[in-house]
Amino acid sequence: MKTEEDFLTGQIILIDKPLEWTSFQAVNALKWAIRKKFNLKKLKIGHAGTLDPLASGLLIICTGKFTKKIPELQGQVKEYTGTFTLGATTPSYDMETEEDQTFPIEHITEESIQNATRHFLGEIEQIPPVFSALKKDGKRLYELARKGQEVEVEARKIEVLEFEITRIDLPEVDFRVVCSKGTYIRSLAHDFGKALGSGAYLSALRRTKIGDYNVNNATTPMVFKEELG
Repeated sequence: MKTEEDFLTGQIILIDKPLEWTSFQAVNALKWAIRKKFNLKKLKIGHAGTLDPLASGLLIICTGKFTKKIPELQGQVKEYTGTFTLGATTPSYDMETEEDQTFPIEHITEESIQNATRHFLGEIEQIPPVFSALKKDGKRLYELARKGQEVEVEARKIEVLEFEITRIDLPEVDFRVVCSKGTYIRSLAHDFGKALGSGAYLSALRRTKIGDYNVNNATTPMVFKEELG
């Protein structure tokens, strides 16, 4: 059983973030649970890498002095699994926005899907989605995008270490990706559609690993609260 001292000195807590929760909500749920349990006025707590509300999976939460480890944890290699839906695009590259264009998929074969993954292996240039939390002139890009403003986003170097297709049931394609910090799987979905001479968007995403930390060892915020008592 963890004590007040444990949380203040520092803990790394592995959380399996539920779908539709923001990363901030997950951190807040733990913060209030720990503060209430031990009647703490203050508690240092933060997460090592945001996960979109439409994604589930591993969120590393650090407390106390371990919040200093956050930059190091954020830099670790990450693994994701999920689904691309082929034959259409959305402005946000995922399901946050409605489909805006449709494309043919009749020409797409299992072989062409497997071959397309090779274009994305290694160090590549990637343009982050306009609907992202990156900042331009002090404003978050998604704030500008939601107002319908045109935004130019610069490409950045990322690295894809592994890219595996695990299921093909058109228009859906399941994948597993191991990648560097700063990789947008939504952008990967968008570019993957283009590589196939079609369109694609991200319709499901789960973060399964960060460095050596695995979602199999994580707990949900609700279970964490129950176990804390």
